[in-house]
Amino acid sequence: RSVENGIDVLRIFDALNDTRNLQTSIRAAKEAGGEVQAAICYTTSDVHTVRYFTSLAVEMERAGADSICIKDMAGVLTPEVAYELVREIKNATSLPVQVHTHGTAGIGQMTYLKAVEAGADIIDTCLSPLAEGTSQPCTESMAIALDGLGYDTGLDVDKLDQIAKHFAGVRDRFLKEGGLNPKVLEVEPKALLYKVPGGMLSNMISNLADLGASDRYNEVLAEVPRVRAELGYPPLVTPLSQMVGSQALMNVLSGERYKVVPKEIKDYVHGMYGRPPVTISKEIREKIIGDDEVITCRPADLLEPELPAAREEIGAYAKTEEDVLDYALFPDQARDFLGRREDPFYDVPVQEVEVSIDVA
Repeated sequence: RSVENGIDVLRIFDALNDTRNLQTSIRAAKEAGGEVQAAICYTTSDVHTVRYFTSLAVEMERAGADSICIKDMAGVLTPEVAYELVREIKNATSLPVQVHTHGTAGIGQMTYLKAVEAGADIIDTCLSPLAEGTSQPCTESMAIALDGLGYDTGLDVDKLDQIAKHFAGVRDRFLKEGGLNPKVLEVEPKALLYKVPGGMLSNMISNLADLGASDRYNEVLAEVPRVRAELGYPPLVTPLSQMVGSQALMNVLSGERYKVVPKEIKDYVHGMYGRPPVTISKEIREKIIGDDEVITCRPADLLEPELPAAREEIGAYAKTEEDVLDYALFPDQARDFLGRREDPFYDVPVQEVEVSIDVA
């Protein structure tokens, strides 16, 4: 449906870089006529080497990918590693390579320059009003710098400036209304130590504020890499980033590590999300799921088809297949939206009204 509605390139990734979890999506996208960009979730550990990521790229090419994206969610891809990784993937595959990083740690522009020098075909950037910090490096600045170095970006900086003026107003409005926390616009070099993506930082800041525990931010930040290591070094990308962040927060606020464990973390340790990059130790596994069995098959093989049930459940309000898909992905939000759209009295509370009639 995405392809039919005008999406040309579908970026497909798995949070654990478990290529088994990509196969069905890649096949479906290709059958629909879309261009498949398989994304490598970049992270660092003793396991996550240039050779490891290059092997992933080769697997993705064999699975049918049309291009490769190096997705650096935390902004921790350093310039020298970017150069080596792009070069090795270009040598090992015949695919275009796109690089995606963030300005969280303040090294994004240098990383992009070295990636371009190594042969990267595309880099992801953001217009200046909402660039840098936990966002991407600035589009206009990168275009000017690369043009000066002899690279033809094909971008018109004057037109970019016109668009940027619009989004400057959007940024200022969100800052004024409190919808955009100024902290996410800052550079945080500690990201290179803690490997925490910008979106995860934003969620952590918001959650701590809601709990009245903003003063414990640094404790939670320091707990994240410990939890990540104990859970087998999963890349910190959705949904694993939120899950690891929530577990770190609970470990700190409860005063006892793994005293409180969310269902999602238990499912992950059970193997329901796929293979962790590193086997989780018996000690941590028993703390979280006791003696429960861990599955080793592709998790989706255990799922029953869900679309027929979703189609029946939302049938009263769904007019299109897109409506059904919205409901399957976001049941509560979609039910509310579709209900309001189809029934003007959908969420109007029913009130008892006492009526008296004088017949005299």
